[in-house]
Amino acid sequence: MGLEAEVLSAVNLTEDEVRLKIAEITKGVFSTMVMLDVVDQYPLTEPVTSFHETLTSMVGLAGSYTGLLALHCPKALALKVASNMLGMEVADIDEDVNDAMGEMANMVGGDVKHIFSPKGSDLNLSTPTVIYGSDYNLESISQAGTLVIPFQCEGERFLLSFKIGK
Repeated sequence: MGLEAEVLSAVNLTEDEVRLKIAEITKGVFSTMVMLDVVDQYPLTEPVTSFHETLTSMVGLAGSYTGLLALHCPKALALKVASNMLGMEVADIDEDVNDAMGEMANMVGGDVKHIFSPKGSDLNLSTPTVIYGSDYNLESISQAGTLVIPFQCEGERFLLSFKIGK
């Protein structure tokens, strides 16, 4: 399930080094933007494709590599993130929550792209996409390997999934 050896070799990093960099980026974005501390856990060995009461925010990568970075947050945590970002209580999933979570994916993705494109000019991010549902499946047709990092925040577990390939 891991990241492609060819991509890792091109950036002269191991998968564990990439994982640690992505975890630090994610912790930094959550701490700075929404004043929440997150703790990373060891990556999952299988991708997660089925979600319940979850908001998924994602950005695509295109250029010298193609890929996808997605944050899969339980509803309660997505509401907390949006509330902290907006400085007001948010009680239900709405456009504000979608915007806040899309921006979180955009900020994490923007920093992660610099791991694979130090100057950032040959790797671009798409506009964030946000999905919310009581039950849904999300699968990518890309054959690129995936890195899935679980995080703990405010008693909730969320996932960051990242795939990148040529």
